[in-house]
Amino acid sequence: MDSIKFKIIPKSEIFTIIPLLRLTNDKTPTNILEQRLIEMSNQNYECIGMYDNQKIIGICGIWYMTRHYIGKSMELDHVVIDSNYRSKGLGKLFFEWIYQHTKDKGCEASELNAYVSNPKSHKFYYNEGYNIYGFHFLKILRDDDIFY
Repeated sequence: MDSIKFKIIPKSEIFTIIPLLRLTNDKTPTNILEQRLIEMSNQNYECIGMYDNQKIIGICGIWYMTRHYIGKSMELDHVVIDSNYRSKGLGKLFFEWIYQHTKDKGCEASELNAYVSNPKSHKFYYNEGYNIYGFHFLKILRDDDIFY
């Protein structure tokens, strides 16, 4: 595990996350995904990478905000670990690093959304101390009414 490192992915390298992001999002056309990543990088967002030497093996986007009900918080987004590196305790290490990083930035809480079709992630999040407090609703406003 000495070869595993974590770092903030610079905006100039944000497209390096696309291969891992595709593991959970294979519907969004690449040009739209790239446009969204550029836009996200200019908002209250950062992406953390997990590396085995120089190879990116995990990603986790983080949105920062202040909520009236919990204070300064972060919302985890698109958490993905390469399938060859799963079930080795790396997710726990990744989250420990992220928790410390975001606490250092003043965050008081962590939130996330998880696809209902991914029960393995639910078990992991429960083990990390997350609780379900509500539902995430989504309404498409585009004329094509397609989720991508």
